[in-house]
Amino acid sequence: MSLKQTDSEIYGLISSELSYQQSTLRLIASENYASKAVMEATGSVLTNKYAEGYPGKRYYAGNRHIDQVEAIAIERAKKLFGVYHANVQPHSGASANFAAFYAFLQPGDKFMGLELAQGGHLTHGSPVNYSGKWFKPVAYMVDRETEALDYNAIMKKAKEEQPKLIICGYTAYPLIIDFKAFRETCDAVGAVLMVDISHFAGLVAGGAYPSPVPYADIITSTTHKTLRGPRGAMMMAPERNAQIMDKAVFPGTQGGPLENVIAGKAVCYHEALQPEFKTYAGQVVKNAKVLADELVASGVRLVAGKTETHLILVDLTPKGITGKEAQVALEEAGIIANRNMIPFDKQKPFVTSGMRFGSAALTTRGMKEGEMKHTASLIVKVLENPNDSELKLKVRKDVEELCAGFPIYKN
Repeated sequence: MSLKQTDSEIYGLISSELSYQQSTLRLIASENYASKAVMEATGSVLTNKYAEGYPGKRYYAGNRHIDQVEAIAIERAKKLFGVYHANVQPHSGASANFAAFYAFLQPGDKFMGLELAQGGHLTHGSPVNYSGKWFKPVAYMVDRETEALDYNAIMKKAKEEQPKLIICGYTAYPLIIDFKAFRETCDAVGAVLMVDISHFAGLVAGGAYPSPVPYADIITSTTHKTLRGPRGAMMMAPERNAQIMDKAVFPGTQGGPLENVIAGKAVCYHEALQPEFKTYAGQVVKNAKVLADELVASGVRLVAGKTETHLILVDLTPKGITGKEAQVALEEAGIIANRNMIPFDKQKPFVTSGMRFGSAALTTRGMKEGEMKHTASLIVKVLENPNDSELKLKVRKDVEELCAGFPIYKN
């Protein structure tokens, strides 16, 4: 029986969510739209199979087709990123990061990562996360004036602290990372270089962002952001770390892999290997820059003053509103984005002084520079009048008209 017949309540909510996604502007930097092919693979009969282990070395019988699917996913990932080895089994970005810690650190070991409030991630050393509870995190910061990474300061801190591992790759940093500088720092103190490319993996795959592959000891990533795959993750490593990486995932931190999701990953890698994906990745960056420029021209302050990637971090302090207030007002107007802390934020994490915007999802819908300028104007209207219900209703209608011209899924 179909979902509609079996569970009309859930079917109705899924249908409502599709309509909601179709009629709103999705500007959450960590969201995108997976293709119908990716979703078909993810929702396939592969969900019925247990496959602990790796291709050719399973602990369950009956995996002849499963092995082929996962082997294809691995080979495509290696080709896409130009790496020696890839592991496609991690369930999430947090799972992949946990496996990386498991591979290279012991409980109590010291590591360095960017402060969460400045663009890092929970798994990069937050005290409420395993990374901050089981290990000894030392946070590095962005420069207070430029709001950019200060590589000399990071080198100095690393020499003082002598961490065993250093993480780069962030959730709210709008500038390109100098991986070579991090490699030099790690070499200077004998640390492992871990690069979390979850946010910009699709840009790396599409040639719109420098690759960390020549420099990293271990790379982690989600597959559902700029890479446009199913919700899941992956890990990559040079030959010297391939075996330790695989053992850290299974049996180290996970059991049975989600082979249906791995099939979706294989499809997404195939899509990213096509020439049009490079065009997409380039357009993502172009769109973000146009959106950023238009916001600046309208008097909005950007953290670091610009973007070089798919994401924009806005400082709302000059506007006299909080990130929480802005998020609610924008959502009421059909613009979906998330509040976010900014460097040296004086607000609490649940309130924040900033907003984070991303261009990946709208670019997937086919929107380009003109639509970004339009979107920026709508954002500014709401930010300047967050309590004007009539204006938000007008913006909502404008948003719906814009979205109607760029359907997510065409029949």
